[in-house]
Amino acid sequence: MTSVVIVCRKDKVNKKGEAPIHYRLIKDRKVSYLASGTMIPLEDWDFDKNKIKSRHPNSARKNFELSAKITELQGEVISNETATKSLTTNQLRSKLYGKKPTDFYVIAEEVLESYESNGNVGTHDKCKSIINKLRTYNNDKSIFFQDITVDYLTKYEKYLRVTLGNKTNTVHKDLKFIRRIFNEAIKRDMIEMSISPFYKFKIKLEKTSRTFLTDDELQHIEELEIKAGTLIKCHRDMFVFACYAGGLRVSDVLKLKWGHLDGEYLLIDIKKTKEQLRLKLPDAALKIVKTFQKENSLPNNYIFPVLEDGLNEKDARLFDNAITCATSLINKNLKIISTRAKVDKSISFHISRHTWATKALRLGVPIEIVSKILAHANLRETMIYAKIVNSQMDKAMDLFN
Repeated sequence: MTSVVIVCRKDKVNKKGEAPIHYRLIKDRKVSYLASGTMIPLEDWDFDKNKIKSRHPNSARKNFELSAKITELQGEVISNETATKSLTTNQLRSKLYGKKPTDFYVIAEEVLESYESNGNVGTHDKCKSIINKLRTYNNDKSIFFQDITVDYLTKYEKYLRVTLGNKTNTVHKDLKFIRRIFNEAIKRDMIEMSISPFYKFKIKLEKTSRTFLTDDELQHIEELEIKAGTLIKCHRDMFVFACYAGGLRVSDVLKLKWGHLDGEYLLIDIKKTKEQLRLKLPDAALKIVKTFQKENSLPNNYIFPVLEDGLNEKDARLFDNAITCATSLINKNLKIISTRAKVDKSISFHISRHTWATKALRLGVPIEIVSKILAHANLRETMIYAKIVNSQMDKAMDLFN
């Protein structure tokens, strides 16, 4: 049971000789204090009767306020301990005085810092730009969670669309991160769930089509004549490799080393999900890999000679910058390759991921296995490819009409 009494803090006397009046709570032999907001000269406190002496100005009114507050506090303690026996001092303070406004940016910066400290530099930078947009909209002034209402979000969404010209899915990404900050504050018990406007405000998302290559289109790219030893040929081979090797992301293909290859198996840590993947390479992927193998290839050398051997991968920002620069050039060359191969689609490295997934499902690979190889967080992400394949089957059957 929690005991609650009024105390005058002789240990907290200020330079004026005034002491704060607190409510002292003792629970499980642990002492905590709640401020009453009242300061009085130490000599004006009656320690025997635990109240302000009558000589103090407005003593009657102040004693009444203190008495009313402690009665309310004792009532909250009895009520909640009877029900749950788990009320904390912070929760009691919130019930009596309400929660103080919490600065949105403080929590946002802590979340951003956690991304960077965990090596998720790309995520950090993308989310940092989202917060910078919000700061610009607020003229670099502080904003509290309580200020971000449904009406505020409605106006901010209009600002993103009209003033900045952001597309629906860009707006969705920005608002989704703001919601992430709200959820973090709720999880830390810094704000109440009822404060979040996202229970009423719907974040709009526009469905996008997943571009992938047909078998014929992939063959055109695969068989395109490109001068041996050139960087553009290396980029083409990496893309085709990924189309056969489980749709590995460009960051994972770039960091593949000879030490990751055990005969016909790859054993790698997926950069985005931090999951370990043991992947058996099909013949087409192995054939590509062997064209890059040399007698002096060392376990720590990269399979595809794009990143510089010996690059410090522990320096998250340096490594992320190297991957970003390499990816930009790869995608530029893939557009040149697709034009030369007469493939009328906008090609980026990520298309290899879509190509492998749709091909795997067409070949009858169970969707759960496809999801695991793609390292998806949940099956819903993989279902998108299943819908694509089903749509293709429907069109095929329509031909009989």
